[in-house]
Amino acid sequence: MNATTRYFPRRHYPVIVVGGGQAGLSTSYLLHQRHIDHLVLEKHEAFHAWKNQRWDNFCLVTPNWQCRLPDHPYDDDEPHGFMVKEQIVTWMERFRASFDPPLFEGVTVTRVIALAVGGYRLDTDRGPLTADQVVIAVSSYHVPKVPEYARRLPDSIRQLDASAYRNPAALPKGAVLVVGTGQSGCQIAEDLHLAGREVHLAVGPAPRVSRFYRGRDVVDWLDDMGHYRLPVQEHLTEEQVRAKANHYVTGRDGGRDIDLRRFALEGMTLHGRLHDIDAGMARFGHDLKKNLDAADATNARIKASIDEYINREGIQAPTEAAYEAAWEPPASPGKELDLRAAGIGAVIWCIGYAPDFSWIRAPAFDNTGYPKQVRGVTASPGLYFLGLPWLHTWGSGRIYAIAEDAEYIVAHLDQARAPLTERYLAG
Repeated sequence: MNATTRYFPRRHYPVIVVGGGQAGLSTSYLLHQRHIDHLVLEKHEAFHAWKNQRWDNFCLVTPNWQCRLPDHPYDDDEPHGFMVKEQIVTWMERFRASFDPPLFEGVTVTRVIALAVGGYRLDTDRGPLTADQVVIAVSSYHVPKVPEYARRLPDSIRQLDASAYRNPAALPKGAVLVVGTGQSGCQIAEDLHLAGREVHLAVGPAPRVSRFYRGRDVVDWLDDMGHYRLPVQEHLTEEQVRAKANHYVTGRDGGRDIDLRRFALEGMTLHGRLHDIDAGMARFGHDLKKNLDAADATNARIKASIDEYINREGIQAPTEAAYEAAWEPPASPGKELDLRAAGIGAVIWCIGYAPDFSWIRAPAFDNTGYPKQVRGVTASPGLYFLGLPWLHTWGSGRIYAIAEDAEYIVAHLDQARAPLTERYLAG
């Protein structure tokens, strides 16, 4: 008996799913419903990212009612609330327990290779496996984006990315420089700010959105307007929409806006986009006002689209006064920050993550190494992707649309496997 069969029940499976998060286990659930034999491989443990790569005060930025996995919608008593990390994990673990997936945790898939004869070979640290069809369900947030100039930070300053941040007390003493104002950057800056830490925030071009508008959560309005169900082809090109930053907002304490201008009034120091670090000096662009104004303009456009919808549908809703900026940056903001003089003890990089699919050898990628797919189906027969941002709609990279996307992929997979079954029966 070889090493593979000592660990796995056998060497070949009709379907292997790589990834044991909500995407991978949603796929497993639907395969189970169709009685399709399969295996799920997870490098760490089920729902690893939720358990181990979120800060302590993490909470959803979309309301709980948007959480739905196959036959497992949000089922508690706060549909318009925002689950915190522990609640999310508990809800997901209940989903896992509902069908006992064939999940092998602690298995690293080092290579997936398309075979000339059809099917795929998967090299793992527990031995090789083969499969007729493979579903890659590992998202696309693999490698933290950290600029080259980060190497020039003084050794006395601790560096970490958003996935490694846990709480203010776990950081060294002193001020904290947070770089990036996407959802994670803004929420981490808020977490530090509320804890009384001195925060410097490098503000990028990410847009913002109000939490509530005209009596409802903005997410509720946009869902009624069909915004979240529009396929990627009706937005920008797939490449353009993947590059767009998420709107910053928070679900903390029942949900509220993140208004960086108010943070500034309360003592947070805002800078333009960080361009370089050298000789202990951080250098920023002159774009702070431009970035704040652009974020506000995006929010205003979203509100205007909601106003238009309300008027068109004849909906009775309370009115709101127009937003007024509470703070304006100085006419000539400082372009440099002496990190030592400012007492910076830590820098948190919140500028996103790059995908790394270099371990997959199959004709399924564009010239940047990103999967080429339509609703998760690639040109490499039997190879599928699930959980990518904008796989099909806005919700594809989130819990909101995982069930729908997984259903489409599993249905396609099931139909495509019929010729494979006939080939084996004939053989």
